[in-house]
Parts: sequence; structure tokens; C-alpha cells
Amino acid sequence: MISNKELFLLNTAQTSLSPRMLEIERAEGLYLYDSSGKAYMDLVSGFAVSNIGHRHPAVVKAIEEQLQKYMHLTVYGEFVQTPMVQFAARLSEVLPDPLDNVYFVNSGAEATEGALKLAKRYTGRSRILSCHNAYHGSTHGALSVMGNEYYKEKYRPLLPDIDFIYFNDEEGLEQINTSTACIILETVQGEAGIRVASPAYMQKLRERCTETGTLLIMDEIQAAFGRTGKLFAFEHYGIVPDILLLAKAMGGGMPIGAFISSKQIMSVLAENPILGHITTFGGHPVSCAAGLAGLNVILQENLLAEVPAKEQLFRSLLVHPLIKEVRGVGLMLCIQLDHFEQVEKVSEIATRNGVIIDWFLHCETALRIAPPLIISEGEIRKACAVILDALDQL
Repeated sequence: MISNKELFLLNTAQTSLSPRMLEIERAEGLYLYDSSGKAYMDLVSGFAVSNIGHRHPAVVKAIEEQLQKYMHLTVYGEFVQTPMVQFAARLSEVLPDPLDNVYFVNSGAEATEGALKLAKRYTGRSRILSCHNAYHGSTHGALSVMGNEYYKEKYRPLLPDIDFIYFNDEEGLEQINTSTACIILETVQGEAGIRVASPAYMQKLRERCTETGTLLIMDEIQAAFGRTGKLFAFEHYGIVPDILLLAKAMGGGMPIGAFISSKQIMSVLAENPILGHITTFGGHPVSCAAGLAGLNVILQENLLAEVPAKEQLFRSLLVHPLIKEVRGVGLMLCIQLDHFEQVEKVSEIATRNGVIIDWFLHCETALRIAPPLIISEGEIRKACAVILDALDQL
């Protein structure tokens, strides 16, 4: 009989020539379990998705309860659906003014697409700024604002009138002018290898956007929901974006995304033309129920309070002659090595020994450390021991 791994290669579209091929049968908390029962610590959280761990009981309960009521009813924006409106209201409660209007979509890339359309429609301008080494998704519009030509060149032509500046470089902010519809950037650059901007840069970015009438789009698809030690990473800087992008950890493990703005800005999508942005499955009731439960877990279990100490524990333990730097904020960290061969080998050895780590699209010389926020001190010590042992084997 043909195996699942053979079917995976035969019938499932591939994104690389060397998939990991782990066959996972179940997941719980920090751990993934393969078909033989072997446990793996998930130190990447399904790529910043499982911030409260896999299959948190509160999320599973919310999903089960919603399944007994209804699933998909109609396209986004037509019916009043309790999970959607309650989740939107809860997000508005925890976000600062004027971020009070939520447009639910299915993914981070869709959030990017909606935000770019919204910025152009609201400002009446066409020019967009993004950052070198940025990652905002892989659909055509999102790809257009990706800051790495390697991933773009085979798909051109892309969106016109897009320019790039360097993240955390104040001189580049002069390129924001009165013809710029928006600047889109990650609050913390993820796929660039976890790059954290200075408070001065973020303050000047906000000021420059306000001066020129340019909308500031902050992509927190990876950084939100406690990963940096704040519920939203922009809170570290004392600024508020005009449009906020969310996804990944937003659904507690279920697929969902959103772009969030003020009611004034978002209102332009409702007329001239009507249905200026539409989605069939955006705001799916099961995903919204899961997302609301997941957000409440983060707040009620006070997971944010533990993040700084866990960050410092990782930093104190990850000391090795081959580690050039441990970079990042909160539990959004990376281990900087010298070259990709080291990264690939450490990842391979660590996975074999039960710790899943990975690297970055735009920074192949660093390893990603982004575990669920629920990871314990003992689990951090165990995971770091495995990583250090893998480095020793080099």
C-alpha cells in the first residue's frame, strides 16, 4: 500500500526539492509527535502561529461549541455573525484608538493585499514604499513589496510605483513624500533574521508619515499576540500605525488574518465602488471563535509577563564559540552563525534529537528561535542543550 509520505510527494504541490518529511500524527502544547510516537519540541511555533501552544483546551472548546451552531454562512460583510463581531470588538478593546475597524481575511498575505488597496483608495495616491529584505506574503501584491529580488524576478511584471528603503535607516525616511500612499514595514523584520528598529527610527517614521499624509502600515503578522513581550510590537515604540496587519497567531492555530484601521479610513471600501474589497471565507465563524479564545488565553493567563525572563534565559544559555550573536526581542529570536552549511547541519541534528528549529528566507546564516509562549524554564534549558550539542558536533 502506498504510504502517506509517497502520496505527499506524488499528489501535493511542493515548495522545495527537499521538504522535511516529518509525518506528524498529533500535537499538544509545545510538542509534535510523529508516526512512531517520537516527541519534538516546536521551537518555531508552526512559524509564529502556535503562540499559546498546539491545541490549547480553550481553543478546542471554542471550536467544538461553534461547530454545533454553524460554519460558513455567506460572504464576508453580509450577515451579523456572533464570533466575528465579538472578536472584532475584543480586538478593538485591546488596540489603541483609532484602530477600531477590523476587516477579517484568511491569511497574512491577504491582509497585505487588502491594506495596499485601502491605502491607495483612501489617499488617492499610487506610490508605495517598502523595505529591503521585507517579507509580507507571496501573492502578487505582497510579492511586489517583498524586499528580495531573488524571489521576485521570475514573476515580473509586478505592481508598479514601488520603491524600497533600508529598515532602521533614518535617511531613507526622506523618501516618504506627498505622492506616497503608504509605507509598509514589519514592526520587527522577521525573514530578514529578526531585525529590531530603534525607538528613534520608529518615532521619526511616524512623524514623517503624519507630515506627508502617508499611511503607515505595520505588518505584525509574525510579531503580534505576545511574541515580543507586548501584545502588539508597536507598543514598544509609543506609536500607532494607520493600518495594522495580523494573522498567524491570531487564530490560535486556525487560519485567519485581518487588516485593521480606523472607521474613517476603512469606510472607503464600502462605496465608489461598492464591494471595494470582498472575501468569501474571511471572518470564518470557527476561526473567529478560535481567535477570540486564543486572545483571551494570552490575557487571562498573563503570558506576556513571562516573556522577558524567558528571552533572557535563552540568551544566557545560548553561548558558544560558533554563535556570533543572539538577536531579537522577546521570544522572537535568532542565532547568528557564519554560513548556511552550519545552519542546515545544526537544524538537521537538532531535529533528529527532538528540537525543531529553522532558518529565514532572507537570512540563511541564522537559526529561528520562536517557541510557544507557554514554554517552561526546564524546556528552554533542554532545548538549548540540544542546540549546543548540535553546534559541538560541527
